[in-house]
Amino acid sequence: FGYACNETEQDEELRGRYFPIAAALAQRLTRRLDDIQSKTSWMRPDGKSQVSVRYDPRDDTPQHVDTVVIAVQHAPDMLQEDIKKFVWDKVVKVAIPPRWLTNSTQLIVNGTGSFPDPGGPYSDAGITGRKIVVDAYGGAARHGGGAFSGKDPSKVDRSAAYATRWVAKNLVAAGAASRCEVQVAYAIGMARPVSVLVDTFGTANVDPDRISACVQEVFDLRPAAIIRDLDLKRPIYGQTAAYGHFGRPGLPWEAIDRVGDVRSFLGLG
Repeated sequence: FGYACNETEQDEELRGRYFPIAAALAQRLTRRLDDIQSKTSWMRPDGKSQVSVRYDPRDDTPQHVDTVVIAVQHAPDMLQEDIKKFVWDKVVKVAIPPRWLTNSTQLIVNGTGSFPDPGGPYSDAGITGRKIVVDAYGGAARHGGGAFSGKDPSKVDRSAAYATRWVAKNLVAAGAASRCEVQVAYAIGMARPVSVLVDTFGTANVDPDRISACVQEVFDLRPAAIIRDLDLKRPIYGQTAAYGHFGRPGLPWEAIDRVGDVRSFLGLG
């Protein structure tokens, strides 16, 4: 499965990601924690984030952040109220654009009461490849079930997940739809997918059948072609060990290099 949407495109700080807003904001929070950890004497390197967003039930559009959950490892002599104030002022208000925060936004910091030493692998064995939904879209889209990490790109668990994200992002960036999920299925010994399904959740701006035809015409979803087109036989995967695999500029499957071809095929100008 691959997914893209336009929820991030109304914010300058997030524009170009075409990613679920809750997952995008959670990424920014953890990056911010990392940015300030080495400059803050009481902060330790373990931490995580979760963002819950309230949607308008009439049109399924995101309205504002309802709850932010932050865990931050700290020195044992720190008071929780001081940590919470610091996180709100120096992490949440810096990482999340102001339009998403309201007077009713809740902040939960270290919900168990404290998170002192030791952290990291001393207290939790959650290693790369164990949090597969977090690695993808944070629960906003379906997941094929296989971990990405620990596999070379000849395995479609990894390469096809990247390719379908690439396809979906280019379709949304081209204006074909506001939301798009691309599903592919493979059979062992067969290069071409046995199934390609595109779901735009009723947001398509052109005939959905034309979008499906466009995917078949513009993108080659054979595993060897995916490896070739995204140049996946490179040492680029270390950066995916944190912050997830999608919604991050610079990774090859995040390129919107087929937008012109998509628009041409669909007659979008």
